[in-house]
Amino acid sequence: MSRRPEVAAAVAWEHRVETPAASLFAVELGQGRPLLFLHGVTASAFVWRPVMERLSGRYRAVAIDQRGHGRSTLRRDGRFDAGACARDVTDVAAALRAGPVVLVGHSLGARNAIAAAAARPDLVAGVVAIDFTPFIAPAVFDALDARVAGGARTFRDAAEVTAYLSERYPRLPSDAVARRARHGYAPGAQGRLRPLADPRAMLATCVGLRADLAPDLTALSVPALLVRGADSAFVSPAAFEATRALRPDLRAVVVAGADHYVPEEQPGPVAQLVGEFAAEAFGGRGN
Repeated sequence: MSRRPEVAAAVAWEHRVETPAASLFAVELGQGRPLLFLHGVTASAFVWRPVMERLSGRYRAVAIDQRGHGRSTLRRDGRFDAGACARDVTDVAAALRAGPVVLVGHSLGARNAIAAAAARPDLVAGVVAIDFTPFIAPAVFDALDARVAGGARTFRDAAEVTAYLSERYPRLPSDAVARRARHGYAPGAQGRLRPLADPRAMLATCVGLRADLAPDLTALSVPALLVRGADSAFVSPAAFEATRALRPDLRAVVVAGADHYVPEEQPGPVAQLVGEFAAEAFGGRGN
């Protein structure tokens, strides 16, 4: 990891975190106790930007492109299961050299945050897990597989990418769509735009998501906040209630006006939840 400059709240520092298994692209804002943000399948670190901006006046907000995604590269192993992804997360947490971190994950990122915290609670002050729980129905993963496979294509230009993303994510605000289009694609063969999320890695990641998360959530020993989008078709009300029954000691919140993509659709409420949780997890001190 390169030497960290003084990063102003509104100015992002883009850099790489070198781990034994990967070279992970990172973007960060602000100063203070560390928050580490983990995106969902096919997304990138940049989807967190509106949430990070709201928190960067009090915290050091860091987001990474997870393995197989964005500008990150793997050096070895080629694995995409929870254990491998969680090791990336704990390696980054250690590399920040800022003490225990609060992990904030959406979907895939929530799975990885829970697995990382269960494995290395010494590196984690708390977990905010957004719209991923145990007890997700197989049909939900089947639908995810189909959506991910449908994205493994090239596009004529940025306008075609934007049209595709707008159809795939009908409830995302226009700025969130533009952010995904700008940071999730790059020129490929014959000048056509290709997704930076590697198609083979995405399929392998989706296979890994089907593994039972209940053992890791049961083993979790750090504070955690479970968040669901009120209109989420990914985490059903039944799955969320079963998760709450599994860990009744954990706080659980439903965010109105959001489906699965809670951080992009409701960045203000998500930032408020994360900020309040982090203040408690860090002992009431933002810095």
